[in-house]
Amino acid sequence: MSNSLKVIIDFIVLAILYVVVFFNKWRTRGKAKLVVNTLMYIYISLVLYVTLMPIVVSLPFIFNHPYIPMNMIPFDDYFSGRGDTVRQIILNVIMMMPFGLLLPLVKKQSVLSCLFWTFLFSLGIELTQPLVNGFRAADITDLITNTIGGLLGYLLYLVFKPLINKIMSHLE
Repeated sequence: MSNSLKVIIDFIVLAILYVVVFFNKWRTRGKAKLVVNTLMYIYISLVLYVTLMPIVVSLPFIFNHPYIPMNMIPFDDYFSGRGDTVRQIILNVIMMMPFGLLLPLVKKQSVLSCLFWTFLFSLGIELTQPLVNGFRAADITDLITNTIGGLLGYLLYLVFKPLINKIMSHLE
């Protein structure tokens, strides 16, 4: 089965999950909640696409390859001059900025709470990557840069909060 088909299966499962479990629940809470929660759902689906997919068809095989423990030396690749680490650091920060921006819209958050949830989301991805795909490795640098991205997203939320509130009030 081609990788593209495997990813399509994941997106079909995510679409069914959205329609069956979340759509009606969010719709009853108002148009603004539906829009914000749907944006967060789409964002998380895209993060899963970039970091973990294919998942569904990989589940039966998660123990068919060795689990590589997390690299626990922060910024080791950068200081060792390996690969395109600067690009990876920047992309990890950018990838998690929407999480930090959208999370307080989904549910009111303090900066510490947002950092905590960003850290947990990133940790879940990092620990799952070697299971789902034997070619991916977990890295403490990714965890750090993802969490920084969530913080920057939360700061953007604070900066744009008046505009966001105005847009949200028009949706209600």
